Amino acid sequence: MTTALARAQSLIGTIPDYPEPGVLFRDITPLLADAEALETVIDAMISPYAGQFDVVAGIEARGFLLAGAVATTARVGLVPIRKAGKLPRPAASVSYSLEYGTAVIEAHDDIAPGTRVLLVDDVLATGGTLRAAHELVPALGGIVVATSVLMELEALGGRSLVPDVHALFTV
Repeated sequence: MTTALARAQSLIGTIPDYPEPGVLFRDITPLLADAEALETVIDAMISPYAGQFDVVAGIEARGFLLAGAVATTARVGLVPIRKAGKLPRPAASVSYSLEYGTAVIEAHDDIAPGTRVLLVDDVLATGGTLRAAHELVPALGGIVVATSVLMELEALGGRSLVPDVHALFTV
């Protein structure tokens, strides 16, 4: 890992017992607030896939923050993938399992058939949301070429659902 990436990773805070007891929440806001660190991680998220994608699809909510920067840096468009009920005209939706229940993600039909899509999120945890996004993009006519995340919470096993993920940091 480069010195710049190590510095960026050092800015990610850990908040114990948030949002509930036993959870270690990874706070990326100090990294986002540091222009040099943000530029470093955005470049590193793009570099393995430069020139291979036409649009970035960002997953709600913290994934939006990174996806917007990735799309701007790569000079491509941005498609938001939202939680159910947040869009005025959802074109497609996918339901997925959570530990206790199910959730739904949606996206507008703003992806032209054959569009190459880079999925971007902040974290790969259990993998449910990213797995659903891998199903949603083709339902809209797009092709997922890669998935890039800031960090992977390795102990939660998400890679079993989304095996080909570029994660900058593993915790």
